[in-house]
This record gives sequence, C-alpha cells and structure tokens, in this order.
Amino acid sequence: MSLTADLHLLLPEFVLAGLALVVLAVDLVLPASRKLLLGWLSVAGLGGLIALSLVLLWGEDQAMYGGLVQVDAYSLFFKCFFMAMGIFIILSSMDYIEKYLTHPGEYYGLILFSVLAMSVMAASRELLTAYIALELMSFCFYILASYAMTNAKSNEAGIKYVLIGAFSSAILLFGVSLLYSSIGVTTYDGIHGVLAAGGEFSPALWVGIALILVGLGFKMAAVPFHMWAPDVYEGAPLPVTAYLAVGSKAAAFALVLRLFAEAFIPTVDDWQIIVAVLAAVTMTVGNLVAIAQRNIKRLLAYSSVGQVGFLLLGIAALPNLEAPGPVSALASNGIMLHLVGYATTNMVVFVGVIAFFNLTGKEEIADFAGLADRHPFLAASIAVGLFSLAGLPFFAGFTTKFYLFTAAANEGLLWLASLAILNSLISLYYYLVVIRHMYIQPVPEEAQAAGDAAPGAEASAAVADSARLSPTPLILGVLAVLVLGTFFVGVYPFPIVEALDAATASILPIN
Repeated sequence: MSLTADLHLLLPEFVLAGLALVVLAVDLVLPASRKLLLGWLSVAGLGGLIALSLVLLWGEDQAMYGGLVQVDAYSLFFKCFFMAMGIFIILSSMDYIEKYLTHPGEYYGLILFSVLAMSVMAASRELLTAYIALELMSFCFYILASYAMTNAKSNEAGIKYVLIGAFSSAILLFGVSLLYSSIGVTTYDGIHGVLAAGGEFSPALWVGIALILVGLGFKMAAVPFHMWAPDVYEGAPLPVTAYLAVGSKAAAFALVLRLFAEAFIPTVDDWQIIVAVLAAVTMTVGNLVAIAQRNIKRLLAYSSVGQVGFLLLGIAALPNLEAPGPVSALASNGIMLHLVGYATTNMVVFVGVIAFFNLTGKEEIADFAGLADRHPFLAASIAVGLFSLAGLPFFAGFTTKFYLFTAAANEGLLWLASLAILNSLISLYYYLVVIRHMYIQPVPEEAQAAGDAAPGAEASAAVADSARLSPTPLILGVLAVLVLGTFFVGVYPFPIVEALDAATASILPIN
C-alpha cells in the first residue's frame, strides 16, 4: 500500500492535533464570559474522535513508516482509552478552572496535546519514536503542574518536575544509545530478533536495558525513582494531579507493556527477577509511607506509587515465549484491565476531592470530617473509590487485581502475589482513615462557629448552610458516571476483556 493511502490510518492523530490548535485559536476570540465553551468544544471533539477511530481503525493491523508506528487493536484500545480519560479530566476541570485558574484555552490545549502524545506512545514500535512522544507528554505535564502561576507550591512543583523529568529523560536516552551501539537497531522487531538469536552480547547492551528501565521508572514513579511524585502531586492544581496520577501512569505502561512484550521478551529470564523485586519494593514502600500522610493529595500520590508496584507485577508475569506450552494472555490482559479499573477508580476519588475543594478550598484529610452529613453522595462516592483502590469485592479494584495476582501465580511468582495481597490489606488501613473522617468524625468547628456568629433565628440557618455542601450538577454527573463505571468493571468486565484479548493478540503470539 502506498504511503498516501496509509495516511488515513493516522487521521485521528492529525485531527486531534488540529483540535488542539482550534481550541487555542478560538480562545483568542472568545470573551471571558464564554470561556466555558472551550471545555465543551474539547469534550465534543474527543468524543467525535473516539467514534472516528473505532470506525476507521477497527480490524486494522498495519505497520507504518518502516515499522516505527503500528496501527492495530492494541493502539486502538489505548487511543480510545486516552481520549475517554481526557473527556473526564476536562469535565472535572471546568468548575475548578472557572474558580481558581486563568487561560483555560491553553489548559485544554495542553490536555489535548498530551492525549496525542499518549496515543503515539501506545502505537510506537521504535524506541526513539516512543521517546519523542514521551517527551511531548512530559512537556505538557511540566506546564500543567505549574499552571497555578500565583501559587508558590504549584511553581515549586513545576520546577521539581522539570528537573527530575530532564534527568530521567537523559538516562533513558543514554540507555537507548547504549542499546543501539550494541545491536545496531532500535525497532522492537529488530531488538526481538537480535535477542532471540542468542549469542554473546556486549555488557553495554545490558547496561542500556537497565538504564531504559531506570528512565521509565522515573516516568512511572517506581521506587526508588518516585521522590518527585508526592511534592508534584501536592503542588499541582487538583485536576492536574488527577491527570498525573491516571494519565501518566497509563501512558507509561502502554509504552512499557509493548516494549517488553515485543522487544525484550526473549530475555525474560534475565530481567524478570529484577522487575519482580522492583515491583515488590515499589508496592511496599508506597503503601507503608502512605499511612503517615495527612494531606489527601500526598496520600493519593503514595497510593499511586503502590499501584505502580501492582502493574510492574504484571510486567514481571509476562510469559516466556520460548517455554513449551500455550502462551497465556493473563498478564497482559491483567495490566490493561487494571489500568482501566485504576483510572476509573482513581478518577472517582479525585473528582470527589475536586468537588470538595471547589467548595471549601481545603485538601487536608482532617478537613473531610463530617462530609457524610454535609453531602452523603459525595462521601459515598469517595468511599466507593477508596474501597475499589483497596481491592474489595464488587468493585473494579478486586477484579483487576485478581487478574494480575493470578497471572503472577501462574508464572511461579507466588511470593510476589502474596506480597501484593498483603499490600492491599495495608492500603485498606489508610483508605479507612479517610472514610473514618468522613463518616465518624464530627463536622469541623468552623461550621459551628459560622452559626454561632449569626444572631437569633439566623443561627440555625447559618449552621445548616455552612455545613451543607452543594457541588455543581456537572461534577456530580461526572462523579455518578464514574461510580457506575467502577461497579461495571468490578461486576461485569467481560466486554472489556474481549477488547483486551484482541489488544494482547497484537503484541503477543497467543496460542
């Protein structure tokens, strides 16, 4: 097929880039009172692009530009996933932007460009192409983290993120250069072919692979490369923190899963134990340190570090294709299903926290005291999200962790699966601390003080008004959809698993 004929397969990416530019251009002519339309334009564009991608790319499996980019079921799944995630991030940001931020056009444009970068990362089958897409995503996140220009913590978060991001990018690129100097290829197919052929490899090859893992470890916030995450999460605007916790993790693992499944899988016996130990340390440190947190954003930061450990468990459980017997899709499916469940669940918690912050301007865990009395649905939604993150039955987290832990056990990593179960129990403790504040602790004293300051008959009304919270219908609607999604993934994940089977078949030769 000619190059011109193939270009239609990249139409979603071209249109997405155009949508981002249109949003930036429309922002220049819209009056300040109508900037809310930019968010709805972005949401409508992403929704249309999901439909376009499904119609245009369903059933396609083609390599483009000499194998640099692959259009297949795997890239289609993540393309639609990232666009859907962008829709929920934008919808949950609208009230926050109107109250706390300026320049909404640039904000929405950066989200759209980052979604574009994530889509290219999932489709990349060559290291430098993946690196360029990763850097585009990172640049968007650097700006978004420091988007609250008048907030000192946001500026600090942006500076820390830039410095650590540049350092990790340099390590990753150095690793790619060492790998290329050893085997002369950077495409996933080429790396797979050289490693599968066996023979004596230069030590530079193994150092290069190790540095690639370290560089990606910084991007994923795996221990001991996680030190930036708590400070950046705390300082960034809340919707950006939610996007970092969900989007950056999903995009990084979309890249890592394809890289390890297609390129490094012939040497799985050499790196499996390293990734397994990294997973064990990451999930343990993340969950233990989360216990000591008093700020909800820092608690969710360490919670996300623990979730990275669970996802790395899935990478360690990828099957050995050289071993006799059928190849299992369980690990690959488990990683992708956990990304879907984790994104839905984490967004439930973050949207609830965003709604609370929009009304109170507070983000300490103690500030959530009495939330069940002030807004029962908001408290119940956050509780559902936290229970799901802990992996309790009937929620998304239980089903997705079951897939992951079973995959690890099937690959002989029983010790790692057992440690993961223990860490899930540890996480339940600090999630229950938040739930205890919402349901058992009384309403904060300042709500009572507002009533005490009002004389006579106005006192009881003032207490009631100060104690009761009323989020906007938009954010409550987003929250309701995400809560239903959490139950759907937990109770009936089979439609999603069917899509995951097709995605896995694109990157692993499933028997």
